Amino acid sequence: MTSHPITPFTFDAADGVAIAAYRSFPSSPAKAMVQIAHGMAEHFGRYAHLTGRLTAAGYAVYGADHRGHGASAGAHGQGDFGPRGFAALVDDMAALTRLAKAETPSRPLALIGHSMGSFAAQLYLLEHAAELSALVLSGTAALDELLQGMIATGKPVGLELLNAAFEPARTPFDWLTRDEAEVDAYIADPLCGFAVAEASQASMFALGAGARHDARLAQIRRDLPILIISGQHDPVTGPGQAFARPLIETWQAAGLTRIDHRVWPGGRHEMFNETCREEVETDLIDWLEGALADALPIKGARASSPQLI
Repeated sequence: MTSHPITPFTFDAADGVAIAAYRSFPSSPAKAMVQIAHGMAEHFGRYAHLTGRLTAAGYAVYGADHRGHGASAGAHGQGDFGPRGFAALVDDMAALTRLAKAETPSRPLALIGHSMGSFAAQLYLLEHAAELSALVLSGTAALDELLQGMIATGKPVGLELLNAAFEPARTPFDWLTRDEAEVDAYIADPLCGFAVAEASQASMFALGAGARHDARLAQIRRDLPILIISGQHDPVTGPGQAFARPLIETWQAAGLTRIDHRVWPGGRHEMFNETCREEVETDLIDWLEGALADALPIKGARASSPQLI
């Protein structure tokens, strides 16, 4: 895999918060752009391997540390989205899209959202679908169903609930991936594993829980290519994909016709950090080639390892 540098930069959000962002370009002119929205209690740096695969395949990659995360945490503190909560985080993603399109014009854009980033992407879709040529969600769910599932345990709602299925566990974060080295790196990283402020987390659930029922879904182009990547044993997507399926079914009922759901056997929450991440990334890149067929040449068949639902 060819290595391409990831260059940091900063842009000002609408409310003046400095957002730490990153870009990486392929050796030749980019055929398309990919924007990555990371998950809760982590940062964009954990997507360096995926970024390298994408740039090697000819894509320009953009991403940022969400407010309250990574190098963007200075304004309100680690884990705090600020007064406007989750809505401001989604607005930051749209601002990065505008910046990316100004720097790399006339290229299609695919948005990849993981976990919390996927919940933000569901809201982004309602307001900014016209910006997208493809959407990829990893470790996602219908947020209202996930919340009800967590409440049903009778225990305080928090990330610690997600490790319950893996007890007795080696660490509190075994739910992330089967790759023990990745789990250990996450635990050792001071920019990972922190608690998100109660008000910020509440704003995410309040906004995100209604996203799949929003009337604006009717305005989204019916043939927007959407890929949902799930691990078989991801507690966020739920047993038997119980929390992910309602999202897909609601979108299909709203008329979205090009939704692929790929479930990776044995996988946990972070499929881009799983033991099979090379196969996951290859499958993603092949899917992007097909999803962006109007702008890109289609390169071969898609991988057959995941179960297609």
